[in-house]
Amino acid sequence: MPTPAPAPSPSPSHRTALGVLATGMLMTVLDGSIVTVAMPAIQDDLGFTPAGLSWIVNAYLIAFGSLLLLSGRLGDLVGRKRLFLIGTALFTGASLLAGAATSPGVLVAARFLQGVGSALSSAVGLGILVTLFTAPRERARAIAVFSFTGAAGASLGQVLGGVLTDALTWNWIFLINLPIGVATLFVALRALPADRGLGLRAGADVLGALLVTAGLMTGIYAVVKIEEYGAGSAHTLALGALALALLTGFLVRQARTPHPLMPLRVLRSRSVAGANAVQMLMVAALFSFQVLVALYLQKVLGYGATGTGLAMLPAAVVIGVVSLGVSARLITRFGERNVLITGLLMLVGVLGLLVRVPVHASYVTDLLPVMLLAAGFGLALPALTGLAMSGAEDADAGLASGLFNTTQQIGMALGVAVLSTLAAGRTESLAEAGHSPAEALTGGYHLAFGTGAALLLLALALAFTVLRHPSAARKDGRKYGRKDGQKGGRKGGQGGSSREALAAKAP
Repeated sequence: MPTPAPAPSPSPSHRTALGVLATGMLMTVLDGSIVTVAMPAIQDDLGFTPAGLSWIVNAYLIAFGSLLLLSGRLGDLVGRKRLFLIGTALFTGASLLAGAATSPGVLVAARFLQGVGSALSSAVGLGILVTLFTAPRERARAIAVFSFTGAAGASLGQVLGGVLTDALTWNWIFLINLPIGVATLFVALRALPADRGLGLRAGADVLGALLVTAGLMTGIYAVVKIEEYGAGSAHTLALGALALALLTGFLVRQARTPHPLMPLRVLRSRSVAGANAVQMLMVAALFSFQVLVALYLQKVLGYGATGTGLAMLPAAVVIGVVSLGVSARLITRFGERNVLITGLLMLVGVLGLLVRVPVHASYVTDLLPVMLLAAGFGLALPALTGLAMSGAEDADAGLASGLFNTTQQIGMALGVAVLSTLAAGRTESLAEAGHSPAEALTGGYHLAFGTGAALLLLALALAFTVLRHPSAARKDGRKYGRKDGQKGGRKGGQGGSSREALAAKAP
C-alpha cells in the first residue's frame, strides 16, 4: 500500500501573514500590560488623581472589550483584511497621541482610541488565521504561535515597561508602537489575503450593534467599578441590570431579525460555546497570577518594577517554549480537549502553591516552581483557541474570533473586579485584627489565589462535561456545517460545506 503524501507546508506568504497577525496581537497585549508599571510616573508627570489614574487602564479596557464582538462581525461583512488595516492604523495614531499627551484628559481619550483600534484589528486576527491554515497540524502550529504572543506578551510587557520607564520616560511605552505599527501596516498590505466580505446586507443589523455595544460597555464599566462602589451597591446593581437588559434585547433581536449581527447558530456548536465558557473562567482565575503576583513581589517582598518583570520572566519563557515547541504536537496526537485538561490541571497547581506562599518567601523554593508550572497556560490557550474556532464555518470566522476575544476580556474584567475586591477586603480585616501590613497583604492575596483555584476547578468540570472527544466533535461539526454552512454559502457565497473542509476544522 503506498504511503500517503505528507501534508503540504504553509507557503512563505502564509508564514509572513502569520507574523503580521502575531505582531498585531503582540502590540495589543503589550499595550495592556506595559502601562501598569509606568502608572506612578504618569501620575507624577500629568497630575492624575488616585481615582482618575485607574482610567488609564479602564478607558482602554471598556473600549476594547465592548467592541470586539461587533468588530468580529464587521470583519466578516466588510472584509477582515480591511478591518485589520483600519484598526492597526487607528491604534498607531492613538499611540502617538498618548505618547505626546500633556494632560490627563488627552491621555484617557487616547487610551480609549487605542482600545477601539485594538478591537478592530485583534477581533479578526483569528478569523484570518483559520482561513489561511486549513490542515489540522499546520493550523495547530499557527494557533500556537498566535496564542504565544498573548500568553507570554503580558509578562514581557511588564519587563519592557519597567526598562523603558526607568531608562527613558513613560512616553516611550506608547511611542514604541509607532515603528512597529507602521511596519505591520506595510507588510500587511501585501501579506494578508484580500477578502471582500459578505457585504453589509448579509448582516447590517444597526439596532443589534447598538444593543450589544451598549450592553457590553455598561457591563464592563460596572465590573471595573466594583472595587470603588462594592458589589452590592445600588450603582453596581443598577448598571448590571441595565447591561443584562441590553444584552437580553440583543439576543432576542438576533433570534428574530433576518440579517443578524451575530447569527446564533455559532453557539450551537458545543466546542464553540464550551471553549468560550472555559476561557472566561480561566482568564478570570489567572488574573490573580499575572497581576496579584506582581503586587505581592513589589508590596510584600520589596521588588522594583524591573525586578518584578524579571522575576516573572521564567513564566513567559516556559509558556513560550510550550506554546511554540510542544502544544501543536500534543494537540495533533491527543486532541485539543485532552491537552486543555492537562493545562488546566497544571494551572490549578500554580494557584494551589500560591495559596501557601509565605510573607518571607524564597524566590527559588517558593516562587520559581510556580513560574515553571505556568507552562500549563501554554497548553491550555492554544487548545482552547482551536476548540473555539473549530465549530465556526468560514463565513463566521470573524464572528467566532471576535466572540473568543470578547469572552477573554469579560473574564479579565471579572477577575480584576472580583479577585482584587476579595483581596482588598481580606487585607483590611487582617490589618484591623492587628496583623502587620505584609501579613495582611499576603492573607488577602491568599484568598484571591484560592478563589482563582476554585474557578479553574469549575473550568475543568466544564471541559470534562461539555467539551467532546475529537471523534464526537467532528460529527457535531459536520452536522453543524450541513445545517448552517450550506445556507451561508447560498446567501453569502462563501459558506463552504465540503466534508473534507469541515473535518479539517473540527477539533
